[in-house]
Amino acid sequence: MPAGTREHVVSWSTLALAGLTAVADIRIWTRIRSATHQFSSTSVAILIGLTVAPPEVVIVGTGIGTIITNCAYRLAPIKVFFNAAKDVLAAGAAAAVGVALPGLAPNASLVSTLGTLALCALTYAVVDQLLVSNVIALDTGTSALSRLRAQWDVRIGGVVARFLLAALGVSILRLDDLDPWLLLGVPVLGVSLHLAYANRLRAREERDAWQKLAQATDEFNAVDLDGVLHTAVARGADLFSADELEVRVEMDRVPPRLVRGGIEGISYDGDPSNAPPATGNTISVRLEGHDGGPDVGLLTLRFRGTVELSEREQYTLRTFAFALCTAIRNAAAYAELARLAEQHAHNATHDALTGLANRQRLQDEATATLERHPARGITALLMIDLDRFKEVNDTLGHAAGDQVLVEVAHRMRAAAGEDALVARLGGDEFAVLLRRLAAPAIATHRAQAILASLTKPIEVEGIPISVEASIGIATAPSRGGVGELMRRADIAMYQAKRTGSRISVYRRTHDTANIGRLILGGDLPRAMAEHEITVNFQPIVDLATGEVLATEALARWHHPDKGDLDPNQFLATVERSGILPAFAEAVLDQALLAVTEWREAGFDLPVAVNVSPRSLLDHRFPDSVAKRLRHHDLPADRLILELTESLTLSQLEVVDRVLGELRDQGIRLALDDFGTGYSSLSILPRVPVHELKIDRAFVRDMEVSPEAAAVVRSTVDLGRSLDLTVVAEGVERESQRRALWELGCAAGQGHLFARPMPADRLLAALRRGSGGRPGTLAAPLHDPGAVIRIPAARRPSGQTWDSPDEKKAAPERPA
Repeated sequence: MPAGTREHVVSWSTLALAGLTAVADIRIWTRIRSATHQFSSTSVAILIGLTVAPPEVVIVGTGIGTIITNCAYRLAPIKVFFNAAKDVLAAGAAAAVGVALPGLAPNASLVSTLGTLALCALTYAVVDQLLVSNVIALDTGTSALSRLRAQWDVRIGGVVARFLLAALGVSILRLDDLDPWLLLGVPVLGVSLHLAYANRLRAREERDAWQKLAQATDEFNAVDLDGVLHTAVARGADLFSADELEVRVEMDRVPPRLVRGGIEGISYDGDPSNAPPATGNTISVRLEGHDGGPDVGLLTLRFRGTVELSEREQYTLRTFAFALCTAIRNAAAYAELARLAEQHAHNATHDALTGLANRQRLQDEATATLERHPARGITALLMIDLDRFKEVNDTLGHAAGDQVLVEVAHRMRAAAGEDALVARLGGDEFAVLLRRLAAPAIATHRAQAILASLTKPIEVEGIPISVEASIGIATAPSRGGVGELMRRADIAMYQAKRTGSRISVYRRTHDTANIGRLILGGDLPRAMAEHEITVNFQPIVDLATGEVLATEALARWHHPDKGDLDPNQFLATVERSGILPAFAEAVLDQALLAVTEWREAGFDLPVAVNVSPRSLLDHRFPDSVAKRLRHHDLPADRLILELTESLTLSQLEVVDRVLGELRDQGIRLALDDFGTGYSSLSILPRVPVHELKIDRAFVRDMEVSPEAAAVVRSTVDLGRSLDLTVVAEGVERESQRRALWELGCAAGQGHLFARPMPADRLLAALRRGSGGRPGTLAAPLHDPGAVIRIPAARRPSGQTWDSPDEKKAAPERPA
C-alpha cells in the first residue's frame, strides 16, 4: 500500500479509535448491598489501541479517557480515582504482555497479532476482575470468591465478545483488501454488543431475584413462627442485597417481637423494647395482606449507605411483604391452635381448680406403671378424704372451700415427693400414686408426711381453718389392675374414717361389706326385670285427731336369697348403678298407682316419695315425673318429693333449676331429716320446700334430752314462721305424740300409728279406721266438747283458752 494511502488510513484509524474509546466506556450499573458498581467495555479500545499506538500512549490515553468519562457521570472523586487506576493497571498489564510478544510488531502476521491480542485481552480481564472483585468484597463485606463466581458465564461471554470486536477492528486496519471505512461500524457493533451484554446481566439478575423470591415464599409454608421469621430475615437480606433486615411483629395473641439479622445469621430475636439500637438508612413497608385486613407488623431493610430501590425491587418488596404477612398469620393461627390443643389436653388430664392430675390421668399413669414396669419396686396408692370439709363450704361458702382445697393440694404435692403423682378425684377426695417404692412401709411414711403438712391451720378471710384427713393405703394387687387398686385404697380410707385412726392399710378382712354390695349390684337388673322392688306405705297422721293426712312410700327389695332388704341396704348400690332412673320411675309408678286406688275408694291422700340426690342432677327428671302424673291422671299436689338435706346441700347450685321446675308444676317438696345437716337454716331460703320433717333421733330423745327438745321446738317455730308444715318422724309412744302436739307440731308418723305396709293393707286399715272413724288410725287426743288448755307455747300473745266457748274458737289442730 502506498505510503500516502497508509497515512490516510492511519488518520482515519485514529478517528475511528477515538470514537470507539468514547462509546466503549458506556457503563453497566449494578447494586450490591448499599454499594453501586459500574462495568464498561474499555478493553475494546485498549486492545485496538495496542496495535496502532505505542504502549505508553495507550496507558496514558486510557487513564485520561476514564477520568473524563467518570467526571461526565459525576461520580465521587474516590470512585473516579479507583476506576482510572484500575483501567490503567489493567491496560498496563495487557500492554506488558503485548510488548513481550512479537505479535504486535508492524511486520507481524495477522494471525500472530490476533493471538497476541487474545493473551492481552485475557490478561486485561484477569487483572480487571481481580481488582473489582476484591474492592467490591471489601466495600460490601462479602466474599471476594463469591463475587468472582457471580455471573461468571455471562462475564466470560462478555470478555470473548469484546475480544472478537477488537479483533474485527484490527483486521480492518491490517488487511489491505478491506475498506477502512468499515472501521466506523466497529463502534456501532460495540454498542450493540455492550447493550446486549447489559440486558443479559439484567435479565439474569431479575431471574435470580424471582427465583429467590419464590424460594423464600415456599419456605414461608412452615407453620413454625420462629422458622418463618428467621427465614424472612435471611432470605430477604439476600433477595434485596440489604446489609440488615428487620421484622417487627405486632398482632393480637402474639407477644411483640423483633427479629433482626442478615445473610450471616440472626443478630437479635426478642422484645422490641430490649433491642439494641441500629444505624443506617432504612426502607420500610407494613406487613399487610391482599385481603385488606389489619397488618401484622413492619418489614425494614437497612443499608449502610443511601439506596434507592428500582421499580422491579419495589414490586418484589411488596410481594415479599404480602407473602410474609400471610405466613405470619398462618403461623400465629397454627400456634394458637396448638396452644388450645395443648390446653385441652392438659384440661382433660388435670383438675381445673387445683391443677393436680384428675381421675383419668391417675388411672392412665397407674395403668402404665403396672403394665410396663410391674417388677420395678412397689406401687402404692393413697386415697385421701378431708374430714368434715362440708362444714367449710356450708359455713364460709364455696369460694372459701375452694381456697382451702387449693392450699391442701399445694401442701400434698410438696409432702408427697417429686416422684409421686398427686390427683384430685373430686370434691374433697384426693389420691397419691407412689411408684418404685423399696418397701410398703414407705407408703405409710408418705401418708404421715401428708397428714403432718395439714396440721398448720389454713387462713381464709382472716379465719384459721384446721383441716384433717383420713388416708387409706393399698399396694398394687397381683390381679385386677388399677380398678382393684383404687377399690382397695377406697376401702382402707373408709376404714380409717370409721375407726378414727386417720391412716389405714387395706386388709382383706375389711372387704366383706364391699363384696356384698358388689353382689347386690349384680342382682339389681334381675330385680327390676322380675319386679322384686316393691313399695310399702307408712301413714302420716294428724297428731290431734288421728286422721291420716298423707303417706310415705318406702321401697323394699324382696331378694330371693337374702330376704326382705330395707333401703339402707341397697339404695347406695342403686345410686352407683346405671339403673337409678328406671328404679326411681318404678317406685314412683307404684306410689301413684296406690294414690289412684285410694282416691277411688274415697281417701284422697297425697304420697311422699324419697328422691335420690343423683336424680336431682338429671335435667330430665322433672319431665319424667310430670309424665307419670299424667299417666295416672293425678294432680301434681298429690305428690310430695322428699329431699335429704345432708346430701342435697353439697349439690345445691346444681339442683336449683330442677327443684324450681318441680315446684312450678305444683309438686310439693319436703326436706327430710331436718336438723341433721350442717346448714339447716341456710338451705331454706334456697330450696322451695313446703314441709319440714324432724329426724327421728330428735323425737326419740326429746323427752330425756333438753337439746333434742330444743331442736324440735325451734323446728316447729321455724315452720310456723315460714308457713311450712312440720312432720315428726319416729313417733312410737303416746307421750311423744302429746309432747309434739303441745309444742305445736301438726303431724307425725311412726309405729304408734302404723308400720309400713302394702297399699291394699293400708286401704283396709283406712276403711276400718280407729273407733269406727274411717280414715283415722288413732283416737283423738281430746274428746269432743272437752275443755282444752292450750300450752303457752301455742297461744297467741295475751290470750288463754279456759272456757268451752273459747275452745270453740280455737283450732282443733295446730296450723
